[in-house]
Amino acid sequence: MSQINCTQVTEFILTGLTDHQELKMPLFVVFLFIYFFTVVGNLGLIIVIRTDARLNTPMYFFLSNLAFVDFCYSSVITPKMLGNFLYKQNTISFNACAAQLGCFLAFMTAECLLLASMAYDRYVAICNPLVYMVIMSPGICIQLVAAPYSYSFLVALFHAILTFHLSYCHSNIINHFYCDDMPLLRLTDSDTRSKQLWIFACAGVMFISSLLIVFVSYMFIISAILRMRSAEGRHKAFSTCGSHMLAVTIFYGTLIFMYLQPSSSHSLDTDKMASVFYTVIIPMLNPMIYSLRNKEVKEALKKVVISKNQAIVFKKLRK
Repeated sequence: MSQINCTQVTEFILTGLTDHQELKMPLFVVFLFIYFFTVVGNLGLIIVIRTDARLNTPMYFFLSNLAFVDFCYSSVITPKMLGNFLYKQNTISFNACAAQLGCFLAFMTAECLLLASMAYDRYVAICNPLVYMVIMSPGICIQLVAAPYSYSFLVALFHAILTFHLSYCHSNIINHFYCDDMPLLRLTDSDTRSKQLWIFACAGVMFISSLLIVFVSYMFIISAILRMRSAEGRHKAFSTCGSHMLAVTIFYGTLIFMYLQPSSSHSLDTDKMASVFYTVIIPMLNPMIYSLRNKEVKEALKKVVISKNQAIVFKKLRK
């Protein structure tokens, strides 16, 4: 709510990761390479899945959507962070800050829920293989992707509106490398109790429900795998789920570290380090995890590379 003699700020200043000038250029180069590999890895994974008919299955449909979310997730945060290393004072307008917060919340929530959808897909594939294609029909797959997108968009819009309807009259310096809820709430002159209550309620419901789906799915998956008589069958089942289990462990582990650490050790500097991991590093790691551990993806990638090289050679010969 507006206060008397309150002049609403029109822009914010992002402090970034470090104040040390000698570290900014090396960090810029490091994160530029990370972002490059993130873009190439995720877009390349989407292209490979879309162009290879053998990957036209529910599992790879979910994987291509996860790659899309990772690409968008990183692109919302990283370019602005890179600018922070180059400019003396990295400013962001009030509306751009609201847009960045909304997109960040939308894609983070979508990633959580997509990982839960992928866990359910793996549960059906391992525990009910004979009716897998019946249960995971194209319509169900679309619903399992559309629901996370719709829910995450609505939640992100709701929180962005709540945050930016607060009054910001004095300090406009955000102690972070992007517009996030917690550092923004430290700047406002308004009462933030209701906003914080909504944060914990929405985050708690989303995080616990998605984590519960993943946990229960893998309890059934592990139980089914251990009952298999064939060692080859167990190995194949574990390799099928291994990439997703690793991605889930890294993503949820980072969130648990960030949000469930003791309040005595909680600080914005700690948040920055954790945020770098799940906003910049994880979107780069996911395509590597799924491509390096997946035989079908590696074969499809080789096929794309070979056909590309053959096309180049053919063009040269024609000249």
